[in-house]
Amino acid sequence: MTDIKKILRTLPAFCSLTGVHAEQIDNAENALGLHFADDYREYLLAFAIASSDGHEFTGICNSKRLNVIDVTIAAKNSNPSIPRDWYVLEDANMDGIIIWQNKTGSIFQTQPNRETVKISDSICEYLGL
Repeated sequence: MTDIKKILRTLPAFCSLTGVHAEQIDNAENALGLHFADDYREYLLAFAIASSDGHEFTGICNSKRLNVIDVTIAAKNSNPSIPRDWYVLEDANMDGIIIWQNKTGSIFQTQPNRETVKISDSICEYLGL
């Protein structure tokens, strides 16, 4: 597994909170009825939430706008055809674009009235790292 903690810290304008405990991650997975990819779990353990150079990633926090549980539930209510094991990695807040990840780490992009597109196999690949 890559060291996502070290890699993300190299991004321009990187900002984050302190990571969460494994129990909090397990609780979030249970609330959503799914399992997070290994790299997303590693990210949560290191940072809880983070942003960099135009990206604002979901995580585990008190902000409904960034909390993976709240954001995923809202996005799935608007997109009922989304597979059960997907969760929101990033809501672009532009043109309805949502970036999803599944438990294997694959990253997808959805946008209203467009086909779902697989865009990468990991968070690092999604960021071009």
